[in-house]
Amino acid sequence: MSEPHPGVSPEPAVAWTGGAANRVQWLLALLGVACVALGVVLGARASWQFESPPLAMSVVGCFAVGLLGLFGTLAFVHVRVTVDGEAIELRCGHAGFPRRRIPHGDVLSAEVVRGVSPRQWGGWGYRWLPGKGTALVVRHGDGVLLRLEGGHSFTFTVDDAESAVEAIRRHLSTDPDAPGG
Repeated sequence: MSEPHPGVSPEPAVAWTGGAANRVQWLLALLGVACVALGVVLGARASWQFESPPLAMSVVGCFAVGLLGLFGTLAFVHVRVTVDGEAIELRCGHAGFPRRRIPHGDVLSAEVVRGVSPRQWGGWGYRWLPGKGTALVVRHGDGVLLRLEGGHSFTFTVDDAESAVEAIRRHLSTDPDAPGG
């Protein structure tokens, strides 16, 4: 077994991982697939021998709505949260995008928030509301509220929010770059 080279720091140890999922959004993704299929059927069965702008618009519209619905919902079917020695990282969906990385030095405090709802934030997904902050909401339930430098806040839904907050607070109390640390 080889020894690490002097001066090279190993990967930061993962202190906590968790996530949240929303099975209802799979139904919305299926609705997107149905719209794309409708566009295919309309396009394949249509008689394109005469010009028909309404038909062309229907086919394009079905594809557009279907693809937007499909990929828009699949991006926020679940979120994966990792807390390590350097930052809190959130990755959405199967592709891990959108992604947000928040260094511990930017976090002033972390707390559990009960009853985070898509209705409070204007829907599922990555949201911003003036005076309220930014949120990543994939389901209704408990979440984590991070108070960040510059007066910003970031809220995200996650299963076992209490454990996530404990892990974040442990890093905030030991981070030499943290405010007041």
